[in-house]
Amino acid sequence: MTTLLQDIGSPARTPRRGPGRPRNENIDDRVLSAVLELIDEQEEVTAARVVRRSGVSRAALYRRWPSLTTLLAAALDVGREVPPPIPTDANLRDAILGSLLDATVGTAQVSYPDERFRQRIRLAMADRNLQKAYWTSHVARRREPIEDALRAGVERGELRADLDPEACFDLIAGVFYYQFVVRGDHLNDEHTRARCRSALEVAWRGMLPTCPA
Repeated sequence: MTTLLQDIGSPARTPRRGPGRPRNENIDDRVLSAVLELIDEQEEVTAARVVRRSGVSRAALYRRWPSLTTLLAAALDVGREVPPPIPTDANLRDAILGSLLDATVGTAQVSYPDERFRQRIRLAMADRNLQKAYWTSHVARRREPIEDALRAGVERGELRADLDPEACFDLIAGVFYYQFVVRGDHLNDEHTRARCRSALEVAWRGMLPTCPA
């Protein structure tokens, strides 16, 4: 990916404050919007196209993101949010499973549409560097609330002592990815959600200290 250059300053209309020029807060939004437009239109994202569409100088663009890979990763995460912590005084099973099921409906579907999700999968699978950058900078931090809750469950004796929270998250998150990516079903569909709920219940039983034969 293209190595990004150092910025030489903000637009001339930005007033000076002290010895340097302040950062133009609008630049980030304009750049990310331009990238998302290109992604949504299934156009290749290049520095030249982003500069042309956003109206932001190449220098200003390159100061903010060290490569096109990191820029793409940031754009693909627009509309996603880190889930809130799982309450420590809540029923652990209900809180975790509820958090997973709630994350697939409601406002998240509006701010992060299905088609963009599919584009994200396509771009990440085509570029391992992008896949790794997106994982490191964005995806990994959204796992933390549930992984922390699983660790708390182990510490309280509610879950198996040998439980691997990261592996368990992969297991339960994979339930949803399979429905969407492999089966091509919508996560708002009640039959799809029923399958997810059933699979999550099976996974949860395997996490308990004693799993019935």
